[in-house]
Amino acid sequence: MTVHDKFLALGTHYGKVYLLDVQGNITQKFDVSPVKINQISLDESGEHMGVCSEDGKVQVFGLYSGEEFHETFDCPIKIIAVHPHFVRSSCKQFVTGGKKLLLFERSWMSRWKSSVLHEGEGNIRSVKWRGHLIAWANNMGVKIFDITSKQRITNVPRDDISLRPDMYPCSLCWKDSVTLIIGWGTSVKICSVKERHASEMRDLPSRYVEIVSQFETEFYISGLAPLCDQLVVLSYVKEVSEKTEREYCARPRLDIIQPLSETCEEISSDALTVRGFQENECRDYHLEYSEGESLFYIVSPRDVVVAKERDQDDHIDWLLEKKKYEEALMAAEISQKNIKRHKILDIGLAYINHLVEKGEYDIAARKCQKILGKNAALWEYEVYKFKEIGQLKAISPYLPRGDPVLKPLIYEMILHEFLESDYEGFATLIREWPGDLYNNSVIVQAVRDHLKRDSQNRTLLKTLAELYTYDKNYGNALEIYLTLRHKDVFQLIHKHNLFSSIKDKIVLLMDFDSEKAVDMLLDNEDKISIKKVVEELEDRPELQHVYLHKLFKRDHHKGQRYHEKQISLYAEYDRPNLLPFLRDSTHCPLEKALEICQQRNFVEETVYLLSRMGNSRSALKMIMEELHDVDKAIEFAKEQDDGELWEDLILYSIDKPPFITGLLNNIGTHVDPILLIHRIKEGMEIPNLRDSLVKILQDYNLQILLREGCKKILVADSLSLLKKMHRTQMKGVLVDEENICESCLSPILPSDAAKPFSVLVFHCRHMFHKECLPGPSTNSPAQFCGICSAKHRGPGSAILEMKK
Repeated sequence: MTVHDKFLALGTHYGKVYLLDVQGNITQKFDVSPVKINQISLDESGEHMGVCSEDGKVQVFGLYSGEEFHETFDCPIKIIAVHPHFVRSSCKQFVTGGKKLLLFERSWMSRWKSSVLHEGEGNIRSVKWRGHLIAWANNMGVKIFDITSKQRITNVPRDDISLRPDMYPCSLCWKDSVTLIIGWGTSVKICSVKERHASEMRDLPSRYVEIVSQFETEFYISGLAPLCDQLVVLSYVKEVSEKTEREYCARPRLDIIQPLSETCEEISSDALTVRGFQENECRDYHLEYSEGESLFYIVSPRDVVVAKERDQDDHIDWLLEKKKYEEALMAAEISQKNIKRHKILDIGLAYINHLVEKGEYDIAARKCQKILGKNAALWEYEVYKFKEIGQLKAISPYLPRGDPVLKPLIYEMILHEFLESDYEGFATLIREWPGDLYNNSVIVQAVRDHLKRDSQNRTLLKTLAELYTYDKNYGNALEIYLTLRHKDVFQLIHKHNLFSSIKDKIVLLMDFDSEKAVDMLLDNEDKISIKKVVEELEDRPELQHVYLHKLFKRDHHKGQRYHEKQISLYAEYDRPNLLPFLRDSTHCPLEKALEICQQRNFVEETVYLLSRMGNSRSALKMIMEELHDVDKAIEFAKEQDDGELWEDLILYSIDKPPFITGLLNNIGTHVDPILLIHRIKEGMEIPNLRDSLVKILQDYNLQILLREGCKKILVADSLSLLKKMHRTQMKGVLVDEENICESCLSPILPSDAAKPFSVLVFHCRHMFHKECLPGPSTNSPAQFCGICSAKHRGPGSAILEMKK
């Protein structure tokens, strides 16, 4: 048997040769001999075939031409190999092997001549021809012949001579044009044909062979073939029976191994089931291979097994068979350009079905995003599948919301599922899904139906408000938010400009969050007027006060028409801010404010109002009589800075020792303490009098020191400034043709330099012709700048007189 990329040539025991395609179909048949066909050889083109048979016949003929060679020998011919390029006229050569290795060549005039390449070492067992090199094996070892130089270049002896060469034949194969692989018994050798350096030739062949790798295998080798940088090995296996302890023939193995320098690494191993393997021997198995198709043919007496390198499709088949769908999907995605029989989508759908069958609904739903992608039809199909098994909730988080968009019915179906069993989940979907995915009115009606059964359900009410918002029914949404006191109510008003809708809901907003409500109302006065807000809050004065107080803080004048009302509101709800309001407001009626404060006995506020209305003496009297607070009375007198008030304060305090102590401690800088001391009655016991008198003296000394210090500073500054002025006035002043007389406005210098002139320049830098100034009077002989004197800048005396 031999193999070509296009077909398989198979010889029988009955002298027939069949050509089969890769599927095993017979394409041609040849009757060559009445006896067993020993070997078939093809050239690389597949157009010429060499056949040798048991009766000694050798035939070489063209499969598609009439070219033919016949020769009959007197002994069986076991081996034949035609030149790889036999199709060329210059390469009409083939070799046969029996007792001898003969080379046949066609010479001129189409005659064939033969020559002996080797003999005398037993039968030729195997021949492989590659390029210009012929390798063959006999009983002693392996030889390589260079057809170009007509020289044998090496001899590789066999290792285990105990094995019968006819029972354990040698297996040869060329990996490439210079690499020969030899398998014999359990030994494998990889030989490399190399060029010999010119300096080493002498009488030696131009090429030599180096064994680059050699190792032993566990089993006997029946065939070898290269597979990239690995080897495919067909092994004959013998095992020992545990019961009888006798050897028996096991199934042959097809191994893939990785050759190393002195050993090998097994990549994979498969036991082959062929008919009659129990009776076969090592010589009964052969391994042929097709380089172009990566096909390997295992030949036994009864079967031909075709093996091929697994591709990614085969790997995916295996993963699917083992139900490893995730790995299969990953493998398909990585090799999507190389797979031919599988589609990523089909694998993905199978994976989803597998997860659903296992009950892993969440994982199955999550995988839908990646597997279904933008295929809307498949999405809808899967949603209905999940509905059938009652798992719509599982797929809901992963439904597409943009590209693609499914039919509204799909989204509505899922929303109804949640509405029946999970209000929170329903609310989450409404928040997350865009409102245009489903028919909003249908969902609104469904929610309202549920609210009839549970009208106070906050989750449903909030969700209904969101649905109203999507539907631009902002009024209903706002009403629900206010009922729920939801924090988003202010955001809703701002976002959709709903100020016209809240004019009658101001009280509700204020009850919910007065701070935010007031800020919003004040920020949008152009949309809801101050007057409207005050009117709406008329029945809720405490809220009215909050609004007006914030308005007053922002602008003291905007709400001036309500300042009179605010007096009562402050008095009722916020007394701490009443006095600051009275101080800052310029629009509140003082008489009304005084009346309210007196009614409520607000002393501090009354005191302020009395002082503001000019009745300081009544205010001071109230402080002393109502508050009995000397410090506050003194502070009030200091603020007013009125001598009569100090007199009233002294008269009121003269019979009250604590008041006298307070006055002695505080009036030293405002009133002469002697006036108070002279009025103190003899024998009156005054608390801390000594300390108070000491403090008065200390304050007096401090005032004297401060005055002297200020005087020294004033004198020093005056002297410094006087010196600076003197230095400045001593400097010269530039006068040139660009200056003018400030009186006649003509140039200060005459155009004729020879003409006499007289100019006066003042310290203020104003310049005049002397004749343009009035003469000095008898009362004021000094001259002054008329311009500066008129502007009240102070007189400036002449500093320079120029004459010529």
